[in-house]
Amino acid sequence: MAKKSMLARDVKREKLVKRYAAKRAELKKIITSHTSTDAERREAVVKLAKQPRDASQSRLTNRCAITGRPQGYYRKFGLGRNKLREQTMQGNMPGLGKASW
Repeated sequence: MAKKSMLARDVKREKLVKRYAAKRAELKKIITSHTSTDAERREAVVKLAKQPRDASQSRLTNRCAITGRPQGYYRKFGLGRNKLREQTMQGNMPGLGKASW
């Protein structure tokens, strides 16, 4: 099980990302737009840099829904490799089974 503080930190980051998503998208659109002037671009870059670091989507970490483990995460199932294997062996994951040939 991951530390409670790490899980709480990720929840906090998710809230920040949602809060700043529209604003960040708008600023990035100005930066990448060919019609905006250099002054507008510079201003947008400065505003983007002043936002909190944790507001960036890339700072989010995928974690296992059961244990909170950040490594060995299977995106399709939302579980870490250990818990995915346990759930598969118990027959809780439809369409998955132990390979044997």
